[in-house]
Amino acid sequence: MTGQVRTVDGRVAGRRGQATRQKLLDCLSEMLSSSPYRDVKVIDVARKAGTSPATFYQYFPDVEGAVLELAEETAKEGAGLTALVSGRAWVGKAAWGTSEELVEGFLDFWRRHDAILRVIDLGAAEGDKRFYKIRMKILNSVTSSLTDSVKELQAKGRVDKDVSPAAMAGSLVAMLAAVASHQKGFTTWGVKQAELKPNLALLVHLGITGRKPTR
Repeated sequence: MTGQVRTVDGRVAGRRGQATRQKLLDCLSEMLSSSPYRDVKVIDVARKAGTSPATFYQYFPDVEGAVLELAEETAKEGAGLTALVSGRAWVGKAAWGTSEELVEGFLDFWRRHDAILRVIDLGAAEGDKRFYKIRMKILNSVTSSLTDSVKELQAKGRVDKDVSPAAMAGSLVAMLAAVASHQKGFTTWGVKQAELKPNLALLVHLGITGRKPTR
């Protein structure tokens, strides 16, 4: 945890206070994996963290406030997904490796943060601007990097000028997010993870380069 952490009333939390606050967030995150977030109560989070509701209220105004904090932390980590695209090669065999790593990174990020990402998606779908902004913060960094990649390929004559870089990038990222959030569902269709990844990578490669991959 970096930077100063403050309590609800504006006081700077000490090391012990920061540890307590983080434990509350960790317990909340664990509870979200098995319960709808609107069913989670302050007293339940506090009890699981081995503290009191009064202590919870020192750091968060309510459960939703804590959920938003978890969402913001997830968005900060999600911004790192751009490293899977920015400055990476999209020509020759290297392009296939870039496609594979982007898919793997996306699926892994969603698996690790499945619970809070489901809450973010739900809030955004319901029109809550706070969750919508967080969701876009996660997706925009990758979308922007992919958009730049398509533009670079167009400038070099490797991608048709009729392709809209932003539309292609946005469509691919939306696809990745949708598939990543539905990973468990694919097993009901008889699709294994080992089959899902290369097929997703193929779609990404075709979308960005307009060519079949060289492996």
